[in-house]
Amino acid sequence: MKAVTTSRHDAPKTFAGLNALHPLRPIRDRADFENAQEVSDRLAVLDRRTRDQDDYLETLSTLMKKYEDEHAAISIRALDPIDMLKYLMEGRGMSASDLGRILGERSLGPAILRGDRELSKAHVRALCPHFGVGPEVFFKL
Repeated sequence: MKAVTTSRHDAPKTFAGLNALHPLRPIRDRADFENAQEVSDRLAVLDRRTRDQDDYLETLSTLMKKYEDEHAAISIRALDPIDMLKYLMEGRGMSASDLGRILGERSLGPAILRGDRELSKAHVRALCPHFGVGPEVFFKL
């Protein structure tokens, strides 16, 4: 099923509206995952989200994480946190500027990827729902 494309500014504000746009259902294949990813990306970069948008994004992220755990499992212990971030970004076709927008400052993305800045706890809190992963992904164990 193909998700309906919306712009950042016309994303539904209610849980029911979001669920009508992209029903919360188990993700069964790559197409389902990519559709979920598109909706997740649009919600994650909003300057302000409603409580319903937050709840929807959290639920969608959980479904995405479950799919990734089952179909694209990699050992997080084998990757440095920045390498993991690059891997997750590559999977979504994201640029360093896209990362910066998620973190709230466009120039921050390139600085983190170059190693000039480290990921803070606030950054990790912003990245986890966007990528549908737990915070342990961004810390070296």
